[in-house]
Amino acid sequence: MTTYSRRALVLALSAAGVAATLTAVVTPEAAHAGAPAVPALDWRPCAEQARTTDPTAASAAASGVAASAPVQECAELPVPLDYRDPYGPQLTLAVSRLRSERPEARRGTLLYIPGGPGGSGVRQLGQKGDALRKAMAGAYDLVSFDPRGVGGSTTASCDLDAEDRDLVNLRPWPGPDGDITESVARSRRIADACARNGGPVLRSLTTANEARDIDRFRQALGEEKLSAWGVSYGTYVGAVYAQKYPRHTDRWVLDSSGDPDPARVARGWAANMAVGADDRFPDFAAWAADPAREEEEPGLRLAERAQDVRPLFLALAAKLDREPKESTTPGTPLTGNRLRQALQNALYSDASFPQLARIIRAATDPAGKPVLPADLAQPLRDEDAAVTAAVICNDVRWPDSVPAYERAVAADRVRHPLTAGMPANAFACSFWKDAPVEKPTRITAEGPSNILMIQNLRDPSTPYSGALKMREALGDRARLVTLDHGGHSVYLGNGNACGDRTVTEYLTTGRRPARDTYCAD
Repeated sequence: MTTYSRRALVLALSAAGVAATLTAVVTPEAAHAGAPAVPALDWRPCAEQARTTDPTAASAAASGVAASAPVQECAELPVPLDYRDPYGPQLTLAVSRLRSERPEARRGTLLYIPGGPGGSGVRQLGQKGDALRKAMAGAYDLVSFDPRGVGGSTTASCDLDAEDRDLVNLRPWPGPDGDITESVARSRRIADACARNGGPVLRSLTTANEARDIDRFRQALGEEKLSAWGVSYGTYVGAVYAQKYPRHTDRWVLDSSGDPDPARVARGWAANMAVGADDRFPDFAAWAADPAREEEEPGLRLAERAQDVRPLFLALAAKLDREPKESTTPGTPLTGNRLRQALQNALYSDASFPQLARIIRAATDPAGKPVLPADLAQPLRDEDAAVTAAVICNDVRWPDSVPAYERAVAADRVRHPLTAGMPANAFACSFWKDAPVEKPTRITAEGPSNILMIQNLRDPSTPYSGALKMREALGDRARLVTLDHGGHSVYLGNGNACGDRTVTEYLTTGRRPARDTYCAD
């Protein structure tokens, strides 16, 4: 991981700022066109790279990335802090690759674009690499990266208190009665801390800059075109890249897409989580009422009928609002909102259903003590909290009217009680100090017809209704594969054989469905 002292970076920025006042204003793309040549990448085994650049990370690399993918290579890519000043201060991106094991079959490079914001592509490539290599059968070198602000790349910090980095607090869950006074105060506090401590690196964390970083990565790889597989937020990054650099796109897959409406980027995604939870919850209810659960593990079956699971959950959350339950994590009880957040996390994958059922069972047992998932038992790292907030806040200005949020939360709690108004509440972005430096990219139908979208009907994070907005925006550039399935992140994950086969065929042969298509479960 590369970091810079704040004093050194500020001095460099000051000099660049003085120079900028003596020249005409230029766009990032215009400046990028006259940027210095991209240096060649110095690929080395990831464990060796970790020892060289960050000795404290060597053991983690050896036991994580390197162990899961022994041939995975890593390198560092310099990128401009500000693309309007390509010769100015530079950041470092951690990049990674798995080379094709069949050079004679290789047709190009496939980029994995991670979700988030805040997802590590380097780590995901290590985790997904074996399955992806098998599916691609040597057709590609597989590459990915940690976006600026993430993992092994240059990071930023808001210096948030641990309490404010708790996911249940970073997400603006209202109080038990729907009151948002406390959550608004926390969102203001987070925004203030990020403005005070984040500096120029934090302000550079945007989707547009991530797309520019990808194009710099493409140049460093020596590729005229990239193929890509973007997941979740990575679909938006991928769509923005395809809009900005259409001639550099080959075969493009967008997996689990949100609404790209430039006026509501991120805010619309948050609001749609309420719809996603409603779409997905029946899958959990059916699973939790299935008699097979008792055969698997006593206590996993929560009700005899699927229709009884939802009222059971809502009543338990309301009770925990009034009387939090001691958990196995000292000082962190299971509250109503922590249970709701546990539900939201578990709905991503059927594999998480048993853990949620155990939490619910322990919470209803007077002698039980719920075991919290790791992501709810401890706060996020400060760097992770910073990038999670900054990207969505830097991209577009959010409304700041507290009375409007009060009304929105009250209405949302009635329409979508599972999420209790949180998706409609005021995030830190509502009080963000820095205005966006550029307008969000509008996704349009202009460009090559080389995009394949894949989407579950019951996605808790990027619901189907939002994916249809992306499909509409892309027009004839895209085809949509709809799966009658639940969960988030479809290909080689929470999808089905039909969906996997369709994506694999497109990436390896170029054959894409002639029209939007449907995959039964």
